[in-house]
Amino acid sequence: MVELSAALAGQHNNILAKMVPSPIRVVDDKFSTIDGILKLTLGEPDFAAPEHIKQAIIRDVQADDSHYSSSQGVLALREAISDYLVDRFDTPRYDPATEVSVTVGAAEAISATFQALFNPGDELIVPTPTFPLYASVAQTLGIEVIGLNTAPDFIVTPAKLTAILTAHPNAKAILLNYPSNPTGVTYSETELKALVAILREHQLFVIADEIYAELVYDAKHTSMARLLPEQTVLISGVSKSHAMTGYRIGYVVGPAELMKQVGKAHQAMVATAPGPMMAGALEALRNGREDPEKMRVVYEERRDLVLAGLAEAGFTAAQPGGAFYIFAKIPDFLNTNDTEFVYDLADTVKLGVAPGSIFGAGGEGYIRISYAASTENLKSAITRLKHYVDLRK
Repeated sequence: MVELSAALAGQHNNILAKMVPSPIRVVDDKFSTIDGILKLTLGEPDFAAPEHIKQAIIRDVQADDSHYSSSQGVLALREAISDYLVDRFDTPRYDPATEVSVTVGAAEAISATFQALFNPGDELIVPTPTFPLYASVAQTLGIEVIGLNTAPDFIVTPAKLTAILTAHPNAKAILLNYPSNPTGVTYSETELKALVAILREHQLFVIADEIYAELVYDAKHTSMARLLPEQTVLISGVSKSHAMTGYRIGYVVGPAELMKQVGKAHQAMVATAPGPMMAGALEALRNGREDPEKMRVVYEERRDLVLAGLAEAGFTAAQPGGAFYIFAKIPDFLNTNDTEFVYDLADTVKLGVAPGSIFGAGGEGYIRISYAASTENLKSAITRLKHYVDLRK
């Protein structure tokens, strides 16, 4: 072990020093020390990437694609992203040369977008419960996050939006993640249009994280990039849609003036996404349009399986319209301190789920269950949960 010079101790980034590691990963790492635990903590598809995508990557490696590409991504992939968004979600056609950037996952897309749009002290409205990464990235940049508690329906309504804008008239942007991580709740076109009327009046930037757009069950996904393109920066990728989380390909699209700044931030962080992984993403978007549908059918069956099991155990949950998460309310006859609950659940029946409070205001007293796991494991999880409830009643 190397000891840091005593004279240099504490001389690091003070903002980062105040930050805690990803709370989801902290919980998951603790559960990993429990022998025989069944974890439903991470949003990690249990499917393998489709074979034709893997073969496209292999061919690209064999063709010696081991050098820098354009910093914003290979042009063919940017063209494919533009075409895909038009074909699947009826967005405007984004100019591949000036309005599309390929990033190292959606996480890097979030960082680059925040760097491009905000100055220290700017206000960003973030509906909660939500993915903790947004607040972490904002904190490193000195962005003031204005939380908007959406419990118990987990939807931003026109009334809630109007109230928060009245209280914070200088807010620069709002972040909308839908289908939502952690709740799985999404928006209808009618609901979004009602928000758009307010957002257009107030001239806010909209950062739309639509990474789960292909995993919508009850209606077609409506993109903010279709309804309000002049104010929207759209973030997405192939991680969830094509089970390519480890391949780390995301993208950002938006008006050229904004994307010029996003591109600078991206270039400064990573230079470029890796060539073989971009070849896989190109294959996914050009020839893998049907791949998400096969997974979506299975996910929907799993959603219904888990919802039914939760109801039998006495839990309630908002209906997940997409993604692969269920945000379930802990019943009053159990310990409703969600952190204490999940650790006791893990210790008692070896079932790992995420405490709702780590996702921000409105998450207290809830648990997040990821059903991106095998059907066999989900059935076992429900059995363990019911056993736990019987023990604690």
